Amino acid sequence: MATRTALVTGAAAGIGKACAMRLAREGKKVGVLDLNIDGCHEVVAEIQAAGGEAIALQGSIADRPQMQRAIDELRAAFGPVTILINNAGIAPFKAFEELTDDEWDQVFTINTKGTFIVTQICVPDMKKAGWGRIINISSSSAQSGSPAQIHYSASKGAIISMTRSLAVALGRDGITVNNIPPGAVMGTLMSEEAAQAGNFRMSLEDLGKMIPVGHTGVAEDIANAACWLASEDSGYITGQTLGINGGRVIT
Repeated sequence: MATRTALVTGAAAGIGKACAMRLAREGKKVGVLDLNIDGCHEVVAEIQAAGGEAIALQGSIADRPQMQRAIDELRAAFGPVTILINNAGIAPFKAFEELTDDEWDQVFTINTKGTFIVTQICVPDMKKAGWGRIINISSSSAQSGSPAQIHYSASKGAIISMTRSLAVALGRDGITVNNIPPGAVMGTLMSEEAAQAGNFRMSLEDLGKMIPVGHTGVAEDIANAACWLASEDSGYITGQTLGINGGRVIT
């Protein structure tokens, strides 16, 4: 079996880091991409210390020239990209009535257009290989709603729809496309910033009690599922939404 090359966006910390670390443990060569290049280098160092192979890449997913350069660098180092985890994004909070056009556009440019750009650059590698795995990280807020994140929830809802359509478009090329909407995952940069800003409507302890399994999740919970969807074993699964949320949203 050929060694697979994977790209993980937003991989300097949190869910992205956990995915990159898990893929590397499973023998994948990993591109660790983020705006925070220092964080990328730290993740790469951890991967290499554990015997894995990885490269740090910098750029904004919403900037096509930056992404083209970064992905070309990954290809030059490790070969064609056949696994893509689209994790990078932003998750701001703001009351709907106070949202500006620029704030709405920024969320969609990064979360939705950025996912489109990175995916479009990587898909030719997958088509040529006749094999590919795309895993989009959406959000349970797109399923349940989030009163102070209308723009964010809408952008992630678009990711769920994009996943379904890409799965139909790319299935005959040997490419599967699935999405994971995480729910209440603590310890990530986004969750820490939201908690510090008082954006949650209850304490984290009370939030955990409301989830059917009785506690919030961690980044590794998402990585476990994402890396399974990226494996050889998941080839008959595409266009699906796999909720990793402790039962917060049940479909």
